[in-house]
Amino acid sequence: MKYNGTAWTFGANIDTDAIIPARYLNVSAPEELARHCMEDENPEFVKKASPGDIIVADTNFGCGSSREHAPIAIKAAGIACVIARSFARIFYRNSFNMGLPILECPEAVDGIQAGDPVEVDLLSGTIVNQKTKTTFKAEPIPPFMKEILEDGGLMGHIAKRS
Repeated sequence: MKYNGTAWTFGANIDTDAIIPARYLNVSAPEELARHCMEDENPEFVKKASPGDIIVADTNFGCGSSREHAPIAIKAAGIACVIARSFARIFYRNSFNMGLPILECPEAVDGIQAGDPVEVDLLSGTIVNQKTKTTFKAEPIPPFMKEILEDGGLMGHIAKRS
């Protein structure tokens, strides 16, 4: 599970309302949620993010309410992975349940700027800033969580096992 994309950087305490504003919570279609992902935090994000891009954020990413809409919106927007210094625990779990890969790596957050090309290897936990040729090491995703991601999320994983 390797990803290559451009970094989109965000600060600390990006809550689920910043990820997908509450005014869109009456929407359930992932494609529609994607059209509004991060729009209040960075209006250019939804216009310019490309499939495979990577979000890099400071501490406590995904704090706030426990809405599953947040990781769904990010994934549907084509974001391959989110790297943060830390995640809110419920967002962490919801991300895997929805099939969105995430990694905690404070050093990568410090060493990646907006627009930098980034390569992520989830299995080894390796993150490379291709612009600066700097390599960072996050904890690899545990095998059982990797299976959930490969199956597209928890529901796909359960269906596959049935």
